[in-house]
Amino acid sequence: MWRKLENLRKIADTGIVLIIRSDDEEEALKVADAAIAGGIKVLEITMSVPGALEIIKTLVNKYSARDIVVGAGTILDGETARAAIMAGAELLVSPQLNPEMIKMANRYQAVTISGAFTATEMVETLEAGADLIKLFPAESVGPRYVKAMTAPLPQAPIVPTGGVTPQNVHEWLKAGCIAVGVGSYITKAARADGDYRKVTAAAEEFLQAVAAAR
Repeated sequence: MWRKLENLRKIADTGIVLIIRSDDEEEALKVADAAIAGGIKVLEITMSVPGALEIIKTLVNKYSARDIVVGAGTILDGETARAAIMAGAELLVSPQLNPEMIKMANRYQAVTISGAFTATEMVETLEAGADLIKLFPAESVGPRYVKAMTAPLPQAPIVPTGGVTPQNVHEWLKAGCIAVGVGSYITKAARADGDYRKVTAAAEEFLQAVAAAR
């Protein structure tokens, strides 16, 4: 129980959930290592990554002393949720309302970020017991949408995902978001030349932008 509260606080304090999608297991691990070196504390390995569960196990074992939160994303059912938890995931993320994932996560006290877009979906997500709400695709609506949603739903802990950058993250946080989901800006920083120091630098830049926005 206390671990879950600590993990929720880590998400709120750092303000970033790094989403790692890759077609290559080795690349995913290198990105994770480089991002952690840049200060990232919360990672989501999507289940679309080859060997996702093994990557989660590797990262959990490697960074157990560093207090890094390793999670699994694109969870579509309860079976996958349990497999991720058994692999060591302490965070589960779904693109849509997935009651079975939330139920499984709550059973084992893992943090959940559940996808929702409309006011109705957000209320249903909260009622289902999710910890945080993933607004996706966020770039299609922008920070003003969050401000509009949190007017009638100030209790909604929204985490926008898609299109968030160091240049606009202050707008999202000012609109009332508790944290942001970040992907390609950090994870693809080394794609051109394989220099993973660029991933570390991008992570540092993003974290600095969040800190400045607050």
